[in-house]
Amino acid sequence: MNRTVNVVRMQLINKQTFVWVPLIVLGASFAVSIAIYAILSSSGLPGPFYGGGSQAPLWVLLFVGISSLTLTFPFSQAMSVTRREFFLGTMLAAAMCAVLLAAVFAIGGMIEEATNGWGLNGYFFALDWVVADGPLVAAFFYFVLALLIFMLGFWSATVYKRSGAMVVALIWSGVGLLLVVAVWAITRFEMWTDVISAIVEQGPGGFAVWGLLAAVLLSGISYLTLRRTVP
Repeated sequence: MNRTVNVVRMQLINKQTFVWVPLIVLGASFAVSIAIYAILSSSGLPGPFYGGGSQAPLWVLLFVGISSLTLTFPFSQAMSVTRREFFLGTMLAAAMCAVLLAAVFAIGGMIEEATNGWGLNGYFFALDWVVADGPLVAAFFYFVLALLIFMLGFWSATVYKRSGAMVVALIWSGVGLLLVVAVWAITRFEMWTDVISAIVEQGPGGFAVWGLLAAVLLSGISYLTLRRTVP
């Protein structure tokens, strides 16, 4: 257990990666969004205003997941840390980062609802669908989303270390092709209404549960790949 905690400390030696960069991106995206809302409000538009800037810090975690393996794994092996200890410690560090972002999003959403969107009727955190079931569900949703995106980066890095860039490119190209085929099929058979209704009915809580299952699956695959990876 102590060695696992030491991996967490090792990952957090450079707090810029796990803490400050996501928060800086969050703050910059928030400032730009509020400035845009203020411009729209001063132009006489009533709102409400919504934007996609809140997703910016979440996608930073994709690169955090990549760097947490490619930059730290070789060093951990030189320190005689087992792959299991490295994996568990890295997952714990990622969960801590996801909890931090989830708390910021949940608190920000409550402030926005209490202040009528910062007095501008503009919403960065409190997106209607996400906060529909309350701040705790919204926090859970953001936690799972952050963890899932981190796992996508970490899993991609394990594949890269194990099999090389060509395999990673082929896998993601295949994923992109499957998404295009799915969009074509939904459009061809006029199923968009059913798909959107299903997503809405799931709600943020149900969507988060599916995302958590996907994150657990990715973590299992990543660990199995990591066991056969050369530092």
